Amino acid sequence: MSKVERRVRSLVREDGEMRDAIQVVLDNASGGEVRWVDVRDQITSGQWGRLIEKEVLVDGEDGFALADRDDIEAGMEDDSGGGDVETPETTTWSKWDKLAGLATVGAFVGYAVTPVRNAIAGGIDVVLGPLLNVVPFYVVIMVIALGTGLYSTLLRAGLMDMEKMGAYQERMKDIQERRKAAEERDDDEALDEIQEEQMEAMGDQLGMFKEQFRPMVWIMFLTIPAFLWMFWVIGYRGSDAAYPAVAAQELVVPLAGTVTWDTGIVGPIQMWILWYFLCSMAFTQLVQKSLNIEMSPSAS
Repeated sequence: MSKVERRVRSLVREDGEMRDAIQVVLDNASGGEVRWVDVRDQITSGQWGRLIEKEVLVDGEDGFALADRDDIEAGMEDDSGGGDVETPETTTWSKWDKLAGLATVGAFVGYAVTPVRNAIAGGIDVVLGPLLNVVPFYVVIMVIALGTGLYSTLLRAGLMDMEKMGAYQERMKDIQERRKAAEERDDDEALDEIQEEQMEAMGDQLGMFKEQFRPMVWIMFLTIPAFLWMFWVIGYRGSDAAYPAVAAQELVVPLAGTVTWDTGIVGPIQMWILWYFLCSMAFTQLVQKSLNIEMSPSAS
């Protein structure tokens, strides 16, 4: 983007009436020049002065010359914020999103409060408990990981607008590229304008966070109870295991050798947690590929 185009966009953005004033100047420019006497009945002296101050009009032979007609016309085409990328609208959370967020916070309490943990895990045990009598615990974890991978993928695809995420990223990239170009040209005026635009674009960061966090609320709302149940089965921080036989099961794993489900493999990370995350990552990738769901933001 040229300096003239950026200045025109800045003028139009600051004062909507400047668009009409600039158009008047363009319409009355003959041979690339325009005189005040030709436009004084259609624009104000203040608008004329702003065009000269911003060097949209420069000294000419008989009057003032257009700095660059093509760049001026290009600057008239877009006044959306200084760049070529428009700011996307922020997603609004529904009442159900907010209720899911509150419920998620309540479920988190289960990690610290034993009665809450036991109540939630006991409810989930009605569904998952019978599986322990049919298949080994590692298969139950695989079933849970498959389920969480499936609904987390579907929730992210359904609740997160990838085009909007791409628009946020594209706008920030556009600002960074223009800032780098201005620094290379030592264009202090452009840097000041871009700095102001960056401050205005801070809202984009909040918008991206809201886009990403909305499906995460629902994912945690569904996943935390399953996690609390697995903690409850094995025993949480020294508490008695709800299924002692499961917690005491021995298995052989690479590098670690013979371990039980509550053995710390990587620091405090127990074997069952490591197994869940490995299965979850594998199944999530499998679900995304199978359903052909793209999780990367795309620019519109």
